[in-house]
Amino acid sequence: MLQHLLNGIATGALYAVIALGIVLLYRTSRVLNFAHGDLAMVGVFLVWSLGQTSLGFPGGLAVGLLAASALGALFYFGVLAPVREATLLGQIVLTLGLSQVLSGAALVYWGADTKAFAFPLSSMVTYRVGGAVISQLTLGSLAVAVALMAGLYFLVQRTRVGLGMRALSQDLDAARVLGIPTRRLLALTWGVAALLGAAAGVLLAPLTFLHPYFMLTPFLKGFTAAVLGGLDSVPGAIAGGLVLGVIESFFAGYVSLSFVSTLSFGLILLVLLVRPEGLLGHAFQRRV
Repeated sequence: MLQHLLNGIATGALYAVIALGIVLLYRTSRVLNFAHGDLAMVGVFLVWSLGQTSLGFPGGLAVGLLAASALGALFYFGVLAPVREATLLGQIVLTLGLSQVLSGAALVYWGADTKAFAFPLSSMVTYRVGGAVISQLTLGSLAVAVALMAGLYFLVQRTRVGLGMRALSQDLDAARVLGIPTRRLLALTWGVAALLGAAAGVLLAPLTFLHPYFMLTPFLKGFTAAVLGGLDSVPGAIAGGLVLGVIESFFAGYVSLSFVSTLSFGLILLVLLVRPEGLLGHAFQRRV
């Protein structure tokens, strides 16, 4: 039981990091970014490519994550900002278009074959915790995920930038009237969300191998976690990711590994029927 619990927490923490990027954008702009996984995928491919140059893994990691963040911000400035009067559905369709462009470009440039992702931490080196065994890679991934969650909390709750983000989530027009640089803050939010997704992708790549669609399933799990916790709740995204990871781990261990993905969408249906706003979400209201 302890083994399944540890595996579920470690996996759920990565789901939570992906969900945080989705929730961050939804809170500030009410847009569901369906290119979230593909932005992460491009960032991870850049880390992989640059890691084989003189930059090495540390340099490739820094440049790849920054490039993914810049790409997210650029998409907002270049595509979404000029059509800010479009409907939310129209903006969501634009993110679907970005998803297709990025996956197509990755397919052309890097090819469709799977690639091994070299990572400093090993999945073969293990440590014993009670009666369970945890790998060096899993332990490191959990530590990085917790650090990313803590960093996002500090940004949103303890900085002036975070205060501006929270103002945007309440009323975008009122924030603009009060002199808050809404365009720059929204671009920054897109950049931070893309960076979170790419960081989670780097931690997942050693286990799943690289190909242009390797982030599709993690994105769907992150989206599930966001819905479970509440699309407007940062703590809910974390709780949703951990709950989903633990439930999947126990389900795979005691019931069936074949229907784990189906379980995720079953949970979405159940939660939406019982609590449409999610476990920690609340009905959307704007204050002026």
